[in-house]
Amino acid sequence: MKHPHWPRRVFAQLLLSQTVVTVGVTVVTAGLFLAPVSSELDHDAMQRALSIAQATASDEVIARAADARDTATAQRNAEQIRTATGASFVVVTDLDGIRLSHTDPGRIGQRVSTDPEPALSGRSVTAIQEGTLGRTARGKVPLRVAGGRIVGEVSVGISDDSIRRRLLKMLTGILLCAGAGLTAGTVATLVLARRLKRRTHNIALADISALLVEREAMLHGIREGMVALDERGRIRLANDEAVRLLGLPEECAGRPIDEVLPPGRLADVLAGRITGTDLPAVRDDRVLVVNRMATAEGGAVVTLRDRTELESLVRELDTTRSLTEALRAQDHEHANRLHTLLGLLELGRHEQAVAFISEQSGSHAAVAARIAEQVQDPHVAALLAGKAAVAGERGVRLAVAPAAHLPDAVVDARTLVTVLGNLIDNAVDAVAPGGGQVAVTLAAAGSTLLVEVADSGPGVPAGLRAQVFEEGWTSKEAPAHRPRGLGLAMVRRLVERTGGRIVLDTGPLGGARFTVELPEALHGDAQAAPEPPAPAPPIAAPPAAPLVEAS
Repeated sequence: MKHPHWPRRVFAQLLLSQTVVTVGVTVVTAGLFLAPVSSELDHDAMQRALSIAQATASDEVIARAADARDTATAQRNAEQIRTATGASFVVVTDLDGIRLSHTDPGRIGQRVSTDPEPALSGRSVTAIQEGTLGRTARGKVPLRVAGGRIVGEVSVGISDDSIRRRLLKMLTGILLCAGAGLTAGTVATLVLARRLKRRTHNIALADISALLVEREAMLHGIREGMVALDERGRIRLANDEAVRLLGLPEECAGRPIDEVLPPGRLADVLAGRITGTDLPAVRDDRVLVVNRMATAEGGAVVTLRDRTELESLVRELDTTRSLTEALRAQDHEHANRLHTLLGLLELGRHEQAVAFISEQSGSHAAVAARIAEQVQDPHVAALLAGKAAVAGERGVRLAVAPAAHLPDAVVDARTLVTVLGNLIDNAVDAVAPGGGQVAVTLAAAGSTLLVEVADSGPGVPAGLRAQVFEEGWTSKEAPAHRPRGLGLAMVRRLVERTGGRIVLDTGPLGGARFTVELPEALHGDAQAAPEPPAPAPPIAAPPAAPLVEAS
């Protein structure tokens, strides 16, 4: 349970805790320093008392006075030494421990208050003892005459008050240093706490923990990709959706964008080399919309939206709209045909009417039958039949070359449909404004499939042929509901992923020609056309031939 008076803000908690720690450390340090200092001062005082006692015992006059129990001589010389050295007392005794000198003359002739036996037995003694003059640091030595015979002792004392005065002088300096350290520590704590306050926006500690839990749940629960980058362009965080959309390795944190993504538009957008909002990019067969927002620390947050399914739906919607507009135009043509049929019947030309009906109803079926005969894969055949109908309604003749042949042995029909569908759509868009032709050629060479789509449009200048495969590049005006410049980029990615290649040049119809080579696109036992077409540079493809009209 939290204390009711404990602050909730990180700033206040840090300031309070650090201040308490700083004060505690300062007090403990000062105490640990004072303890040995006090002991050292006592030892120094005892050694000083011992030195004075030894110097006094070396005086032969005092030794002879002790031997003769001459109190006057012993008192006079002992007091001279005490006055000269600043000792509290210098006491000379005889062999019985009777004082022959003392600071207080009234105590001369009395036995000393402490045991004299250690010194009288020939040993030097130091100690802190309590005597008639209070607590003192003492040094005791035996007093000997010239022959070495012990005739008494010399006891010298240093008052505890003088030791305390020295300690107090040192304590003042120690406390000043401790105070300076405490002040510096408090100031440093305050600066650190204020900086932390700015970095945490003065949020309560419990709120930070809750925000972290909520952030983790939100980042890994949303269906948008999110990548956080630091100021050096390294990945700090990537949620599950971003890892899936970008195909990032599991251990991507701390690695630069250019290390985990191949060179291209997507890496440039994430790294900030290409700027803008709702930037389209392609990753494998996925269409992504990328937004990048810089942060105050110099990093960035990148959001990713998967528009693959939406892009497919939008394409279908565009096709439906185009077909609807074409059907409206065909309504007038159908009315004209009915008027023609009515006129033939009214004129009594029944045979011509029957022939007219057969011709109109059989043309589309014949085209579909020819496509199915050349293209045996049902998915590709259905695609070509559908594209031919849509192109015809837009005034474009979509034709399959007579030499084209595709066996029913496609390994990945989905990839082939995506590649071929995008190339046909671009070709139809290029020639639709004024009408024209689009030629499709398919050829099998072992397990390799060759695809060629040519149109009679304006073509692509040589200087722009490398740019048309970049994400976001387009020569058309982008509609409001979706970005352009993704189809060819996706085609290139799919082709390169299968180990193939795509080349753009000028075709036999005068416009652009896309030639695609897809290795291992067909099963090994696939049979090529009876007479495979001759290769056309730079990638093997059938030569131009009279087109079989598809609509």
